[in-house]
Amino acid sequence: MAYIQVPDDLPGIRGLMAFRPETAHYINGLAEVLLRDDDNTLSRGERELIATYVSHLNDCFFCQNAHGGIAQHYLQCDMTFIDNIKADYASMPISDKLKSLLSIAESVQQGGKAVRPEQIEAAKAQGATEKEIHDTVLISALFCMCNRYVDGLGTSANPDRQVYIDRGKMRAEEGYLHFDLHR
Repeated sequence: MAYIQVPDDLPGIRGLMAFRPETAHYINGLAEVLLRDDDNTLSRGERELIATYVSHLNDCFFCQNAHGGIAQHYLQCDMTFIDNIKADYASMPISDKLKSLLSIAESVQQGGKAVRPEQIEAAKAQGATEKEIHDTVLISALFCMCNRYVDGLGTSANPDRQVYIDRGKMRAEEGYLHFDLHR
């Protein structure tokens, strides 16, 4: 049960968005640009994976599974693959560029000043653009905020991970701006 009165049928951030739709508008707008905008050389799946990884590091069950479900939809993989990336991305069959961006995301999760110049240079050496680096840092910072928002107000999360997998396709299609909180 959440620490404030939110609709019982809306877990995680969805209940908080119903509680304060005027703030939800801005959070969703930023998420829409960062995670779904097609004017980006990182795929939607890669960007959702960054959000998933940071949410995993923050131990936010709702966000890591909600965005993991979306990432697995975009990447056409299963949640085991996503879980393996969360556990040890360095050993996974993903691009070296994405590995370097996940390293940056991990540092942002620890604190902005934890990002080291050599991480940025390594990402650039793997072909990451400045926009990709920028967006990785901002996605990571946004999800640190959202994870703290969700967990700091004690929201509920359905423990059945299949629910998040099933919702992944729908959320990928609807996006973050105009969706029905109750679906």
